[in-house]
Amino acid sequence: MLKALLLITVIFMSLSVQAEPILTGGVDYNVQSARQELLQTPVKKPDSFLVAENLIDKNNRENIRHFFKGNVEIKDRTLAFFSDLTYAVMYNNDKYHVWYYSKDGRLIYAEEKDNLIYPYKSYKYTTSGRLINMGLRVSKGETFIYTPDGKLIAYWLKDKAYDENGNVVMTRKYFD
Repeated sequence: MLKALLLITVIFMSLSVQAEPILTGGVDYNVQSARQELLQTPVKKPDSFLVAENLIDKNNRENIRHFFKGNVEIKDRTLAFFSDLTYAVMYNNDKYHVWYYSKDGRLIYAEEKDNLIYPYKSYKYTTSGRLINMGLRVSKGETFIYTPDGKLIAYWLKDKAYDENGNVVMTRKYFD
């Protein structure tokens, strides 16, 4: 009798656990909530030695060739190409930094991420260390970008960047 009661209890407990709904969560951002999230975080300056090591893209010609072939994933790095002829490089051995170059391979900006898991914050600096923008990367295809004082610069949604009036201000090659 005790075994039967124990068996019924185990079955009942396992059924109630399986019947519970699975809860999932996420955070939705809009222009205002993304701005608030970024403005509440103190900003630090980038490592000047790291910036100095990346002043020139040693792979400039190869990266440009990949642009014309439509390749953005290379064995040691990921590339992004923009409509203003600049491009970005993120090396697989340091995914916390993104280096933005002119078409001739000169460093324009250095970006530093606070995390690698969405949503994360990123801060873009000039080569002299002045903060020029900050972003909240919600997912691979969605990013809010603001000036240091919180004015929206662009809202990236996949391959297009929109201003606060919904106008496309820049495009990029984007692959899902």
